[in-house]
Amino acid sequence: MYEDVKQKMDKAVAAMESDFAGIRAGRANPAILDKVMVDYYGTATPVAQVGTISIPDPRMLMIQPWDASILHDVEKAILASDLGLTPNNDGKAIRLNFPAPTEERRKELVKSVSKRAEEAKVVIRGIRRDAIDAYKAQKKNGEITEDDLKDAENGIQKVTDQYIKDIDGLADGKSKEIMEI
Repeated sequence: MYEDVKQKMDKAVAAMESDFAGIRAGRANPAILDKVMVDYYGTATPVAQVGTISIPDPRMLMIQPWDASILHDVEKAILASDLGLTPNNDGKAIRLNFPAPTEERRKELVKSVSKRAEEAKVVIRGIRRDAIDAYKAQKKNGEITEDDLKDAENGIQKVTDQYIKDIDGLADGKSKEIMEI
């Protein structure tokens, strides 16, 4: 019944999960490189599309470009990004070491997770408001009855509550992951 509302809310949760994947929690995660673009023959190209990214151990990422001539360009792109990582170039591959974050840094990361979760909740509430406004407009135009409007409001609220609960669960999980490192 509320499929369009659920679709929009799914997109908001997916965007938040994508943000969470980019949070550097001390473990090597290839998703952290998703926003790093390399100048590949004049075209800005994601790192994942110019080589192989592997995880040789839990605190290291290794990037092996298919074209060895762009190794320096990949290194420059990583340094230019705000990842806070220093690439080690051995002439064949680039290694990124992920140091264990300090207690202070972990607390900052948890605050960042909370902030991004709250932003996602705001988006969810905005979707709820827009959907209810659409039903109110239908009521005003005589397309639905007062009872239909109340049912729709209650249904949308239940969907909203479930998504808010899901966001809280994801944020708690990410916070625990960060603090366990």
